[in-house]
Amino acid sequence: MKSHDQLYIDGQWVRPQQGGTFATIDPSDESVITQVAAATAQDVDLAVKAARRAFDEGPWPHMSGAERAMILRAIANGIRERQDELAALEVRDNGKPLPEALWDIGDTAGCFDFYADLADNLDGQREQNIALADERFTSVARKEPVGVAGAIIPWNFPMLMAAWKVAPALAAGCCMVLKPSELTPLTALELADIAHQAGLPAGVLNVVTGLGQDAGAPLSEHPGIDKLAFTGSVPTGTRIMQAAARDIKNLSLELGGKSPFIIFDDSDIEAAVEWIMFGIFWNQGEVCSATSRVLVQRNLYEPLLKRLVEQTERLSIGNGMEEGVLLGPLVSRGQYDKVLAAIARGREEGATLLTGGTRPAHCDKGYFLTPAIFADVPEDSWIWKEEIFGPVVCVRPFDGEAEALRSANDSRFGLAAAVMSRDLERAERVARRLRAGIVWINCSQPTFTEAPWGGYKQSGIGRELGEWGLNNYLETKQITRYDSEQPWGWYIK
Repeated sequence: MKSHDQLYIDGQWVRPQQGGTFATIDPSDESVITQVAAATAQDVDLAVKAARRAFDEGPWPHMSGAERAMILRAIANGIRERQDELAALEVRDNGKPLPEALWDIGDTAGCFDFYADLADNLDGQREQNIALADERFTSVARKEPVGVAGAIIPWNFPMLMAAWKVAPALAAGCCMVLKPSELTPLTALELADIAHQAGLPAGVLNVVTGLGQDAGAPLSEHPGIDKLAFTGSVPTGTRIMQAAARDIKNLSLELGGKSPFIIFDDSDIEAAVEWIMFGIFWNQGEVCSATSRVLVQRNLYEPLLKRLVEQTERLSIGNGMEEGVLLGPLVSRGQYDKVLAAIARGREEGATLLTGGTRPAHCDKGYFLTPAIFADVPEDSWIWKEEIFGPVVCVRPFDGEAEALRSANDSRFGLAAAVMSRDLERAERVARRLRAGIVWINCSQPTFTEAPWGGYKQSGIGRELGEWGLNNYLETKQITRYDSEQPWGWYIK
């Protein structure tokens, strides 16, 4: 694309009805990258109507899975051909280090390939015969696309989060309106361009950029939407759930987390430190599943903290395009201020700040923050209970397995959890007792397109990725036929 001041609606690039734009900011130096189209309710209405026409009258839902798969693979190839360009754009828009952005864009392409394969397989799985007790009838269960989907995605993995929703929705035969975060809208617009070049029919994918209250809220409230898929904060998810309830919309939510990491004293200290750091400092800690609550068995507690501080203070911080940088800036001024406020609150609540939590000396501009480690964090403190969404880890000791499980499960969230021990029998036992939708053993954060993703409790509803992601966008229809030549005989005598 040459410009980002247009919306992608009904297969065309169009200016917003009210002509508005907003600035997207480079978090490394606080400069304006470009002006982006600011959609309003009028634009959302046009996009939904375009998706509605494409679903009700167009070819997409009626194409075979194999035909849809061809276009999904073309999208994947288009992403790979532009991987370096897209990753660099993601660094500028989000702030993450370039190696992480390249990883994300590669995963994005892989996600489209994965759902192309599932679309291929859908042809043979679309209908299932049902054995009935009455032989006069035959019945099938049929999978059909849910209809028009509205997707609202966050700013921490911009293009990858788009793929997690767009790829399975298209594979299922749905049409979609995608609303990216106003903080990181650029790669979503590029995805629309790639899909257009891949031959996706008009109206099947529409991308509207804009502020949450101006574009996101109208999308979640629109009566033409059959399904809403949202990833983001609990407060916003609550509002979307309320909006969906008015029309009884199909809904999937992937919300926040405050994920625990239980480390037993038989663990290798170097491995434990590396996985702790990856679990909370990857992507600047702006990860919904980040293992931000670390419980360490008392015998290992002090030596682990010492090594964790040493290694954390060695992390390189700077512009994500600079070689060797492992932590970029936080995504925005608002997020930066929230994380600083959380750190100040942690100190007020009696937790011990061992390192970090300040602006690096060499960074005079940008939303940079040294990674923070809190020790001896009270269980009733705000920073132990609430999601900070930044490079801040909270650590406290435990004595026995039962205590660790009680503390880990004592949360309104249940997205992810991790456990580390050389005793695999114990690790497996603990994993099965953790109340979370994703549990890692002897690691933290590896994510695979093939496996289900989602949480318990206030961390959300439903599952993304794998076959579960495809099922999010499918309805099941029963078709039953009366085969007997004899009259039913209930009324006619």
